[in-house]
Amino acid sequence: MKSLALSLPIAAALCGSAFAGEIAPPPPPVDMPVAGFESARRPITNPTLFDLAIPQSYVHPLFLYQSLPSSISTEIGSVPLDGDLQVYAIQLQWAVTERLAITATKDGYIDFNPDNTLAEEDGWANLAAGLKYAFVYDPASQLAVSGQLLIEVPTGNSDVWQGEGDGVAIPSVSALKIAGPVQLAGTLGAKIPFDSDAESTMLFSSIHLSYEVTPRFFPLVELNYFRVLDEGDGGSRFGSQAGGLVPAIAQFEAGDLVNFGAANADKNPDFLSLGVGFRFRATDNVDLGFAFELPLTDDEDSIMENRFTLDLVYRF
Repeated sequence: MKSLALSLPIAAALCGSAFAGEIAPPPPPVDMPVAGFESARRPITNPTLFDLAIPQSYVHPLFLYQSLPSSISTEIGSVPLDGDLQVYAIQLQWAVTERLAITATKDGYIDFNPDNTLAEEDGWANLAAGLKYAFVYDPASQLAVSGQLLIEVPTGNSDVWQGEGDGVAIPSVSALKIAGPVQLAGTLGAKIPFDSDAESTMLFSSIHLSYEVTPRFFPLVELNYFRVLDEGDGGSRFGSQAGGLVPAIAQFEAGDLVNFGAANADKNPDFLSLGVGFRFRATDNVDLGFAFELPLTDDEDSIMENRFTLDLVYRF
């Protein structure tokens, strides 16, 4: 009885202390880390126009090998071509803030090697650069939407289908969503020449879907679509190629890298391609990529029979 009598005052004192706030409440639960965009992987195909919606700082060297079709559609009938086109380039992007980036998307060297009709030539590509701004940037839900404006200037060599016109404005909107192992990305934009006679006005759209098999390996599939909205005037340009007649006789436009200013591109205004490949995360800030691409429209109505792209993305 004596021990019980002693314990009652002690218990009462402890209860009084608790009600008085002298015993600290349990700590709040620790927040789980936010997944963010750490697993985001850059698309591979349509490299000069298709990028992630999130601003990043990176260096992006790439090599592109494109087989030319055996023949192409022209106003004078089917013309033999064959051969290949190779591109060596380095793209750059610098994230000024988490929402704003300065980006340089087109440069490099083109090696054009047809087997028939046209001339073997090599030279520099045009330069294109601009700004990207993410007006939706939500790492918690892994969602981003950005707008981009690029200006392409005619600094390249006309022997390899560059350097004509007064330049091109390229506005676009891109989106990115990551849901567990799945990444979906897309872009929609237009190539609007300052001189609409020298080059065709084009709409473009690309879609990317990839899956995280492991934290380092991401198979992917991509679709790219181009639509001629307004043809060029077909004037004599690219003088070393068929005497400058290509814009007058070609019945199509040439996709992401080349703009003929073809007067008859309305006869085959659409180009659609499918790319399959993978990304491999070699280190936390280095990705390697490979994609093989085929046209889903008639390959005679383009300068692509097939294409493969190898690249490396170094983020810093």
